[in-house]
Amino acid sequence: MNSTLSVSEYFSYFKDKRLINVFIFGMSSGFPWVLIGSVMSAWLKDEGLSRSMIGLFGIVFGAYSINFLWSPLIDRTKLPFLYNWLGQRRSWILFCQSFILLGTLLLAGLDLKANLAVAAALCLLIAIASATQDIAIDAFRIDTLSENESHKATAAAAMATSGWWTGYALLGAVPFYMADMPNIDWPQVYYFLSAIMLLLISCVFWAKEPQSNREAVHAELERVYLEKLAATKQTPLTKTLAWLGVTVVDPFKTFFAKNGVKTALALLAFIFLFKIGEAFLARMSIVFYKEVGFSNTQIANYSKLGTGLITIVFAFLGSIFNHKYGIVKGLFISGVAMAASNLMFSWIALAGPQEHLYAMAIVVDGFTQAWSLVAMVAFISMLCDRAFSATHYALLASLGNLGRTLLSSYSGVVIDDWLMGNWSLFFVLTALMVLPSLVFLFLIKHKLYSLEQNYHKNT
Repeated sequence: MNSTLSVSEYFSYFKDKRLINVFIFGMSSGFPWVLIGSVMSAWLKDEGLSRSMIGLFGIVFGAYSINFLWSPLIDRTKLPFLYNWLGQRRSWILFCQSFILLGTLLLAGLDLKANLAVAAALCLLIAIASATQDIAIDAFRIDTLSENESHKATAAAAMATSGWWTGYALLGAVPFYMADMPNIDWPQVYYFLSAIMLLLISCVFWAKEPQSNREAVHAELERVYLEKLAATKQTPLTKTLAWLGVTVVDPFKTFFAKNGVKTALALLAFIFLFKIGEAFLARMSIVFYKEVGFSNTQIANYSKLGTGLITIVFAFLGSIFNHKYGIVKGLFISGVAMAASNLMFSWIALAGPQEHLYAMAIVVDGFTQAWSLVAMVAFISMLCDRAFSATHYALLASLGNLGRTLLSSYSGVVIDDWLMGNWSLFFVLTALMVLPSLVFLFLIKHKLYSLEQNYHKNT
């Protein structure tokens, strides 16, 4: 890693077509969160559902927390016809996006209040397809850069982060503008969102499948397994066991062997805890804005459009810091800043719907989110073994998503039953939630500095 690299030289990395593909796939990754997250929350709120029910509706996001269970299949299973046409990563992306489109179209034709169970099932379908898509997209990003291009890792993380926020926030602002227009209802909004999804699907054909020696590595590992299982004769059973060994056992074995058991467990604890506070805030943010008194248009202006633009800008600026001073230091600083930024929302809860406070909170939150996301994406990518990029990234990211999705589904219960509707105290609590993760990061910081140094040694 060249810490003396000039800003202009660093930004030249973003001209790389491969990173543009990373940006586009980042959009595809963020957009489903609009479909089953913010827009769905607003629709449910307008239908008169309680905060607790809206929060519990987000349990479907639990798919993002367990996608590591089937991530080995994304590394090893070749989809019929699609693999020969598009390759391993793009074929899985297209396959998953087709189901996201189908679920969106079916939601558009649904009477939501009369069919809550069906709506939840469709949201679950979209969540599973999106969570699976993310496995392939993250692996695509890691595989896109060769091992001697680790200096571009933070740039790739910035493109992924800015792409995600473009899909989630910028594209996600449109339905809120539409919802405030006369004669437009939420089902019509979902038909429009289906059209956007179709455009994102078309981008799969524009990207180029990354080159990888993954299959050769897997073949060699299978050969070793076969030698141990059957010294003289190979049978269908031994071949199956060898395949399962490489697919299921080796990814986990490699991760713990590379980092050591204690460090690996501390890493997993850090990743699990880091984003919990932000997730609790995000899950209830739309409900909070509506209850305080902000309109759909204001939410679109600030929480979607404003947050998206700010996050995209600061993602690139944050990537410069992480490139120059290191990913681990970036995580420390961004974690503290992220916790402090949550207190801005506590201020809004006390002051009421003052637009200038809303704008300030969005700027501060966008800055801290961008910095922390770029650092986390680059950090997890650094920990992945290229032979199992899909499995490793999914395993680590799913732990972070566990807090962001499954646990945050109870955010409505926390505000209603524990805090009796005290929004100000709720946001203070979300600020404190990040601190345990920083303790784990501090305990293993020397090991992480060594890992980061080795990561860049071939650059």
